[in-house]
Amino acid sequence: MHLNFHFLRFLSPRVEEILKGFEVSACFSQNKDELIIEFQKEENLRYLRAHFLPPQIYYSFPEKFQRAKRNSINLFPELIGEKVRAYHVLNFERAFYLEMESGAILLLKLHGNRSNILLYRPHEFQPLRVFRNEIRDDHELDWRSLEKHLNLGQNRFKELGGNASQFLPTLGKIPREWLKEKGYPTASLDEKWGLMQDIMDMLDSPLFSLVQKDEEVYLSLLPEDTSIAQFGDPIEALNELFYKALVVGALEKEKRQFQKHFSEQLRRTNNYLAKAQSKLNELENSPPPSQIADVIMANLHVFKGGELKQELFNFYTQETIQIELKRNQKAQDLAAQLYRKSKNRQIELNQLSESIQAKEALKIHLEILLEEVEQIADFRELKEFKKRKGSESKITKESENLPFRQFQIEGMDVWVGKSAKDNDEMLRRFVHKNDLWLHARQAAGSHVIIRNAAGKAIPKSTLERAASLAAYYSKLKNESLAPVIFTDAKYVRKIKGTAPGMVLVERENTILVPPIGPSEEISIN
Repeated sequence: MHLNFHFLRFLSPRVEEILKGFEVSACFSQNKDELIIEFQKEENLRYLRAHFLPPQIYYSFPEKFQRAKRNSINLFPELIGEKVRAYHVLNFERAFYLEMESGAILLLKLHGNRSNILLYRPHEFQPLRVFRNEIRDDHELDWRSLEKHLNLGQNRFKELGGNASQFLPTLGKIPREWLKEKGYPTASLDEKWGLMQDIMDMLDSPLFSLVQKDEEVYLSLLPEDTSIAQFGDPIEALNELFYKALVVGALEKEKRQFQKHFSEQLRRTNNYLAKAQSKLNELENSPPPSQIADVIMANLHVFKGGELKQELFNFYTQETIQIELKRNQKAQDLAAQLYRKSKNRQIELNQLSESIQAKEALKIHLEILLEEVEQIADFRELKEFKKRKGSESKITKESENLPFRQFQIEGMDVWVGKSAKDNDEMLRRFVHKNDLWLHARQAAGSHVIIRNAAGKAIPKSTLERAASLAAYYSKLKNESLAPVIFTDAKYVRKIKGTAPGMVLVERENTILVPPIGPSEEISIN
């Protein structure tokens, strides 16, 4: 309710008491949508700080403010040297103004996301200066047109059928919620009038409470059982609200972003560990494919009749198994395929073990990061945390407009195209000739890019991990091992008229990797 007319009525005499006779000695901005006005009287200083960055619309009257040495710009030069004569609240309106001894008017219009500050010359009613220039209508605003006159009598209330918003438009969200909780919508007209009298009496009481609800701090003029602070002075209440909502609130909000970011990484890491350990156990405890190959090779004679299906005795397990060949496939070719798969399985076992070990270390690291974030008490500690953790502390929000998913592997940016059309878009608009391009060999799938604009050497582990993503986002996703080609992006060309995602690759190398999805990597989006 700090933007509400009913609060501004109480604020008016206190502001006039502390600012009357003070001279404007500075007016500047050092953050977008925030204006600071410095008032001076002899050795005494006072400030008006207006923070109008939607949706955080707050203002305060602090006794101290440290102006930044850099990135600070002077504004409203005509205001310098003006002395405050009086402070006025516009009747039944979310606005107040400072009247200067010269007759100049400094208006604060507190209209939510359209809040603004306007300066008028003496006896003129079109603003000379407007703080938020993007609000076009304010360039023609006559401040006198804002003031309203309301009839708050019972007869008028009855004429409106007890419509609270029409009878008293300045009620605001908190009083309207109070009326709703008291059963106002279904009450009789007389009961509504009684409730309206009650709420107006409460709004006439100079008790100001700060309440925290759903991680948001707000000011209320109503009796609050769960208030975190109460004040009799509206300026003290306003200044504390500014501090709680913007300073403490901003710190907590940024901490929550880090907590969410690291918690999500920890969740993905735990999921990967569970799946990888299960896969490792399965591979370690299941018989190698070479055993089936041995059984086939020992029974090649039974396939000479051209039969595609045969039941064979597995001398390893002492069980009968069924072997089925594909059309035109030879039994010895199937055996050779199984021998290769058995050999590759050992590679997969080694890679899984290494990945599990790395992820267990990452899990411990993430738990430490979460504990460090929880202990951060102020912006100085937060700044030090960001400095120490470098790229780990950078939180990039997902952009739906980008044609690719973003990952970071060992500090290098990796992009994965989202669709065939997006593959083309990524290649045309975002890829540098020195980037490394990867794709599953002879299979439909996403283009993968390792960003390498600085010309750094790409570690083998990074190449393997990016290749495993290329395999995962392809038709080879379910293979134990998949071939992935890679080359510099300058050797990849799109031929006009070809289907989306199709390219011509002039040079290429091949790497064999297991397909591993994004749960294995820290995803940026």
